[in-house]
Amino acid sequence: MSDIRCDCLIVQPIAKSAIRMLEETGLVVHTAASTAFVDLEPYLAVATAVITRNHGLSAREIEAAPNLKVVGVHGTGTDKVHKPSLAARGIPLHNTPGANAQSVAELVIGLALACSRSLIAADNASRTGDTLFRQHHRTYELSGRRLGLFGYGHIAKLVAKLGQAFGMEVATVSRYTPAEELQRDGITLLPDLDSLCEWADVVSLHGIPEEKPLIDARRLSLIGKTGILINTARGALIDEDALATALKDGIIAGAGLDVLVVEPITADNPLLNCPNLVLTPHIGGSTDEALEKTGFQVASKVLAELAALERIPATGT
Repeated sequence: MSDIRCDCLIVQPIAKSAIRMLEETGLVVHTAASTAFVDLEPYLAVATAVITRNHGLSAREIEAAPNLKVVGVHGTGTDKVHKPSLAARGIPLHNTPGANAQSVAELVIGLALACSRSLIAADNASRTGDTLFRQHHRTYELSGRRLGLFGYGHIAKLVAKLGQAFGMEVATVSRYTPAEELQRDGITLLPDLDSLCEWADVVSLHGIPEEKPLIDARRLSLIGKTGILINTARGALIDEDALATALKDGIIAGAGLDVLVVEPITADNPLLNCPNLVLTPHIGGSTDEALEKTGFQVASKVLAELAALERIPATGT
């Protein structure tokens, strides 16, 4: 019989303050050595709660957790959690919408600046002594340009405010935002993604993937040779082969990606050698401030569920 004790399994590291918050209620908390099943399985076998991040939680992992009562996702996306397995057992799933919104929104603008000013190429020019870089390389201000947001949730609303502060005109495609709210925020509502791609100088994605990538070769041509594409949402929103072709052929001016279809990036990914492409390794929500807020939110929700089940004292929440 196993002598392992674990009330709450942390699949990927979270803020130490959130772990202390869990432990102060008397829970035994274990942070996994890795996301490999061999490292997770012994603790899944006894855990009552699991907190995961972008790894998610597979059907196999859920099946390996017979005592599981609640799952928390450190972040917004729950697409990598096998929801049918949880639903079949009545296990609640919580995430933390909005906790990392400011952090991700600032990265969107950072990527837009990096692309519009060709900062990666400029850095290389400085390091290699290319004193003619500023004569032969055109760059652009964000001020006076058009920012198109696909989706208008927590993050996109903050991106809109930051874009407006730079002097950008902002429009969105949103199924759920009331027209009066957009009008109040000074945001133009466009009818569809095609219209957004045609209208915007900078397109920032904040939606949920569908069966096929939303940004394909046709829509990249709509964004056009002076346009920039930013994605901090989900890698599956973009056809990466089509984007690689668009960047190499000058169909669009640049792109900034914090997310990819397969992470970390593989050696055969066609994006690796593309011009004016800025890649970051899924760091949108990884500022100190966002990690503290996200950790607090996910720990609070897990504790509330356990208190309701009388697994911990209600005062622990």
